[in-house]
Amino acid sequence: MAMTAIHVTEAESAVLDALWRCGPLPPARLIEEVKRVRPWGDATITPLLGRLMQKKAVLSAREDGRLLYRPLIARSDYIEAELQGIADRLFGGDRAALVAYLKA
Repeated sequence: MAMTAIHVTEAESAVLDALWRCGPLPPARLIEEVKRVRPWGDATITPLLGRLMQKKAVLSAREDGRLLYRPLIARSDYIEAELQGIADRLFGGDRAALVAYLKA
């Protein structure tokens, strides 16, 4: 999975996290996994999943007759983009300054 410029909100990242933790999941199991971490109902999770699919961050596909969702963004790429965003906003893009601040 390649580095991506897709913006993922904090709420959307909870859906991705379930897929990163558990691998491809059918719809009911994905919702169940998100609910393990967040006190959200289906009416909250389903639109988040829809937005991730529109952003091409999650793919749905039939495998062996079952609908499965899988992430199209690697967790490491997401973390990298988030860290770069923090460095850009708070340290003028200087990652070394971010690291130095975290070590202080």
